[in-house]
Amino acid sequence: MNSRKLQPHTFIMKLFWLAAIVTIALVVNVSAEEKYTTKYDNINIDEILNSERLFKNYHNCLVDKGSCTPDVRELKKDLPDALQTECSKCSDVQKKTADKVIKFIRENKKDEWKELIEKYDPEHKYEKRYEANHSQN
Repeated sequence: MNSRKLQPHTFIMKLFWLAAIVTIALVVNVSAEEKYTTKYDNINIDEILNSERLFKNYHNCLVDKGSCTPDVRELKKDLPDALQTECSKCSDVQKKTADKVIKFIRENKKDEWKELIEKYDPEHKYEKRYEANHSQN
């Protein structure tokens, strides 16, 4: 009789490989967590903020008053989700840029800020959360 009982070391090796495969699958799944594209992270945000023409074009796209370039179209698409999730899918560059842009618009472009709030945060819940988070710093 040739019974095919697994030797203890064979069983342990098969168990090890199964655990390794499951671990790899979990790591791949976690690292594949959806993030926003980073292909526009190198945009010179200071150039946009300091140019009335560029700023107006970006703003008009965001509030449905003008055409959109691909980078602003991407921002416009992701903005509602970013507000809801506190930018959880943002890169570090995107978070830093968002803070800079929000601060600039709130301080220097009050009418445009009001328009953005009306469109993206009519209940002011994201604005209040932003203020609470940044008053601690």
